[in-house]
Amino acid sequence: MTSAEAIQELLASPELPNAVAQLSSILESERRRRERFYEEITPEMKAEFINGEVIVHSPVTLNHLNASANLLLLLRAYARRKEMGQVYSEKALVVLARNDYEPDITFYSNEKAARFEGNQLKFPAPDLAIEILSPSTEQRDRGIKFKDYATHGVQEYWIVNAESRQVEQYRLEQGSYKLVVKSNSGDVESSVITGFRIPVRAIFDNDLALETLKGFLL
Repeated sequence: MTSAEAIQELLASPELPNAVAQLSSILESERRRRERFYEEITPEMKAEFINGEVIVHSPVTLNHLNASANLLLLLRAYARRKEMGQVYSEKALVVLARNDYEPDITFYSNEKAARFEGNQLKFPAPDLAIEILSPSTEQRDRGIKFKDYATHGVQEYWIVNAESRQVEQYRLEQGSYKLVVKSNSGDVESSVITGFRIPVRAIFDNDLALETLKGFLL
Protein backbone atom coordinates (compact mmCIF):
# COMPACT_ATOMS: atom_id res chain seq x y z
CA MET A 1 0.00 0.00 0.00
CA THR A 2 1.34 3.41 -0.97
CA SER A 3 1.29 6.39 1.41
CA ALA A 4 -1.42 8.01 -0.72
CA GLU A 5 -3.56 4.89 -0.49
CA ALA A 6 -3.03 4.68 3.28
CA ILE A 7 -4.13 8.29 3.68
CA GLN A 8 -7.25 7.72 1.58
CA GLU A 9 -8.13 4.66 3.66
CA LEU A 10 -7.68 6.64 6.87
CA LEU A 11 -9.80 9.51 5.55
CA ALA A 12 -12.65 7.05 5.00
CA SER A 13 -12.31 5.58 8.48
CA PRO A 14 -14.21 6.62 11.64
CA GLU A 15 -10.83 6.24 13.42
CA LEU A 16 -9.48 9.36 11.69
CA PRO A 17 -9.85 11.74 14.69
CA ASN A 18 -8.15 9.28 17.05
CA ALA A 19 -5.36 8.62 14.56
CA VAL A 20 -4.75 12.35 14.05
CA ALA A 21 -4.62 12.89 17.81
CA GLN A 22 -2.11 10.06 18.25
CA LEU A 23 0.05 11.27 15.41
CA SER A 24 0.03 14.82 16.76
CA SER A 25 1.15 13.55 20.18
CA ILE A 26 3.93 11.45 18.63
CA LEU A 27 5.19 14.33 16.48
CA GLU A 28 5.16 16.74 19.42
CA SER A 29 7.20 14.31 21.51
CA GLU A 30 9.59 13.92 18.57
CA ARG A 31 9.91 17.68 18.25
CA ARG A 32 10.96 17.99 21.90
CA ARG A 33 13.54 15.20 21.54
CA ARG A 34 14.86 16.88 18.42
CA GLU A 35 15.34 20.17 20.23
CA ARG A 36 17.30 18.34 22.94
CA PHE A 37 19.38 16.73 20.21
CA TYR A 38 20.33 20.17 18.87
CA GLU A 39 21.22 21.36 22.38
CA GLU A 40 23.30 18.32 23.33
CA ILE A 41 25.16 17.46 20.13
CA THR A 42 28.83 18.49 20.08
CA PRO A 43 31.32 19.00 17.21
CA GLU A 44 33.17 15.85 18.31
CA MET A 45 30.11 13.63 17.83
CA LYS A 46 28.92 12.05 14.62
CA ALA A 47 25.23 11.70 15.33
CA GLU A 48 21.96 11.82 13.44
CA PHE A 49 18.31 12.23 14.44
CA ILE A 50 16.16 9.69 12.61
CA ASN A 51 12.46 9.04 13.22
CA GLY A 52 12.65 10.34 16.78
CA GLU A 53 15.86 8.55 17.76
CA VAL A 54 19.43 9.80 18.19
CA ILE A 55 21.83 7.57 16.27
CA VAL A 56 25.48 7.86 17.36
CA HIS A 57 27.92 6.36 14.89
CA SER A 58 30.87 4.14 15.72
CA PRO A 59 34.39 4.36 14.20
CA VAL A 60 34.82 3.17 10.61
CA THR A 61 37.35 1.01 8.75
CA LEU A 62 40.49 2.27 7.01
CA ASN A 63 38.89 1.40 3.65
CA HIS A 64 35.96 3.65 4.55
CA LEU A 65 38.29 6.49 5.57
CA ASN A 66 40.35 6.23 2.38
CA ALA A 67 37.30 6.20 0.11
CA SER A 68 35.85 9.22 1.89
CA ALA A 69 39.15 11.14 1.76
CA ASN A 70 39.71 10.41 -1.94
CA LEU A 71 36.20 11.40 -2.97
CA LEU A 72 36.28 14.54 -0.85
CA LEU A 73 39.65 15.54 -2.33
CA LEU A 74 38.54 15.02 -5.92
CA LEU A 75 35.11 16.60 -5.60
CA ARG A 76 36.35 19.61 -3.67
CA ALA A 77 39.27 20.25 -6.02
CA TYR A 78 37.08 20.01 -9.13
CA ALA A 79 34.21 22.10 -7.74
CA ARG A 80 36.57 24.85 -6.59
CA ARG A 81 38.63 24.84 -9.77
CA LYS A 82 35.50 25.13 -11.89
CA GLU A 83 33.77 27.47 -9.38
CA MET A 84 30.68 25.27 -9.36
CA GLY A 85 29.81 25.12 -5.66
CA GLN A 86 30.90 23.84 -2.27
CA VAL A 87 31.72 20.33 -1.08
CA TYR A 88 31.48 19.45 2.62
CA SER A 89 32.50 16.47 4.71
CA GLU A 90 30.43 14.41 7.13
CA LYS A 91 30.17 17.14 9.80
CA ALA A 92 27.61 19.16 7.81
CA LEU A 93 24.26 18.48 9.50
CA VAL A 94 21.55 18.19 6.84
CA VAL A 95 18.21 19.18 8.37
CA LEU A 96 15.14 17.82 6.57
CA ALA A 97 11.46 17.97 7.51
CA ARG A 98 11.61 15.22 10.11
CA ASN A 99 15.17 13.91 10.25
CA ASP A 100 18.74 15.18 10.57
CA TYR A 101 21.60 13.47 8.75
CA GLU A 102 25.37 13.80 8.45
CA PRO A 103 26.12 12.40 4.97
CA ASP A 104 29.73 11.43 4.38
CA ILE A 105 29.96 14.03 1.59
CA THR A 106 27.61 16.72 0.30
CA PHE A 107 27.73 19.11 -2.66
CA TYR A 108 25.84 22.40 -2.86
CA SER A 109 25.56 24.48 -6.01
CA ASN A 110 26.70 28.10 -5.95
CA GLU A 111 23.07 29.22 -5.77
CA LYS A 112 22.51 27.37 -2.49
CA ALA A 113 25.96 27.90 -1.00
CA ALA A 114 25.77 31.67 -1.52
CA ARG A 115 23.17 31.84 1.26
CA PHE A 116 25.34 30.06 3.85
CA GLU A 117 26.94 31.93 6.75
CA GLY A 118 30.19 31.26 8.60
CA ASN A 119 28.57 30.28 11.89
CA GLN A 120 25.89 28.09 10.29
CA LEU A 121 25.30 24.69 11.93
CA LYS A 122 22.29 23.40 9.98
CA PHE A 123 22.19 22.88 6.23
CA PRO A 124 19.39 22.25 3.71
CA ALA A 125 19.08 19.31 1.35
CA PRO A 126 22.19 19.17 -0.89
CA ASP A 127 22.31 18.71 -4.65
CA LEU A 128 24.46 15.59 -4.22
CA ALA A 129 24.72 13.31 -1.20
CA ILE A 130 27.23 10.49 -0.81
CA GLU A 131 27.05 7.78 1.82
CA ILE A 132 29.87 5.28 2.34
CA LEU A 133 28.44 2.05 3.68
CA SER A 134 29.24 0.56 7.06
CA PRO A 135 27.61 -2.61 8.44
CA SER A 136 25.75 -0.49 11.02
CA THR A 137 24.52 2.11 8.50
CA GLU A 138 23.70 0.15 5.33
CA GLN A 139 20.05 -0.44 6.20
CA ARG A 140 19.47 3.28 6.80
CA ASP A 141 21.55 4.37 3.80
CA ARG A 142 19.46 2.15 1.52
CA GLY A 143 16.21 2.68 3.42
CA ILE A 144 15.09 5.84 5.20
CA LYS A 145 17.85 8.03 3.74
CA PHE A 146 17.21 6.79 0.22
CA LYS A 147 13.54 7.77 0.51
CA ASP A 148 14.17 10.99 2.46
CA TYR A 149 16.81 12.36 0.10
CA ALA A 150 14.54 11.73 -2.88
CA THR A 151 11.53 13.28 -1.11
CA HIS A 152 13.54 16.45 -0.41
CA GLY A 153 14.88 16.85 -3.93
CA VAL A 154 18.48 15.67 -3.60
CA GLN A 155 19.19 15.37 -7.31
CA GLU A 156 21.93 12.75 -7.10
CA TYR A 157 22.79 10.08 -4.52
CA TRP A 158 25.87 7.87 -4.44
CA ILE A 159 26.17 4.78 -2.26
CA VAL A 160 29.79 3.65 -1.96
CA ASN A 161 30.86 0.23 -0.72
CA ALA A 162 34.48 0.59 0.36
CA GLU A 163 34.88 -3.13 1.06
CA SER A 164 33.73 -4.42 -2.36
CA ARG A 165 35.08 -1.24 -4.05
CA GLN A 166 31.79 -0.55 -5.77
CA VAL A 167 29.81 2.62 -6.35
CA GLU A 168 26.10 2.99 -7.03
CA GLN A 169 24.94 6.25 -8.59
CA TYR A 170 21.28 7.24 -8.48
CA ARG A 171 19.64 10.16 -10.29
CA LEU A 172 16.36 11.75 -9.22
CA GLU A 173 13.70 11.36 -11.89
CA GLN A 174 10.06 12.28 -11.29
CA GLY A 175 10.46 12.15 -7.52
CA SER A 176 12.27 8.82 -7.22
CA TYR A 177 15.80 7.54 -7.75
CA LYS A 178 16.86 5.73 -10.92
CA LEU A 179 20.03 3.62 -10.85
CA VAL A 180 22.53 5.02 -13.37
CA VAL A 181 25.74 3.19 -12.47
CA LYS A 182 26.54 0.18 -10.31
CA SER A 183 30.12 -0.85 -10.88
CA ASN A 184 33.60 -1.44 -9.52
CA SER A 185 35.26 -0.49 -12.81
CA GLY A 186 34.97 2.05 -15.60
CA ASP A 187 34.04 5.68 -14.92
CA VAL A 188 31.35 7.45 -12.94
CA GLU A 189 30.19 10.91 -14.02
CA SER A 190 28.14 13.28 -11.89
CA SER A 191 24.88 14.57 -13.28
CA VAL A 192 24.86 17.70 -11.09
CA ILE A 193 28.57 18.64 -11.13
CA THR A 194 29.00 19.18 -14.84
CA GLY A 195 32.15 17.55 -16.22
CA PHE A 196 33.11 15.69 -13.04
CA ARG A 197 34.10 12.27 -14.32
CA ILE A 198 36.47 9.92 -12.50
CA PRO A 199 37.52 6.26 -12.65
CA VAL A 200 35.58 4.26 -10.08
CA ARG A 201 38.90 2.81 -8.92
CA ALA A 202 40.15 6.32 -8.02
CA ILE A 203 37.72 6.30 -5.09
CA PHE A 204 39.55 3.36 -3.54
CA ASP A 205 43.12 3.66 -4.91
CA ASN A 206 45.11 6.50 -3.33
CA ASP A 207 47.68 6.64 -6.13
CA LEU A 208 45.04 6.72 -8.86
CA ALA A 209 43.17 9.41 -6.92
CA LEU A 210 46.29 11.60 -7.00
CA GLU A 211 46.76 10.98 -10.73
CA THR A 212 43.13 11.92 -11.33
CA LEU A 213 43.57 15.05 -9.21
CA LYS A 214 46.54 16.12 -11.34
CA GLY A 215 44.31 15.97 -14.41
CA PHE A 216 41.85 18.37 -12.76
CA LEU A 217 44.60 20.87 -11.98
CA LEU A 218 46.11 21.07 -15.48
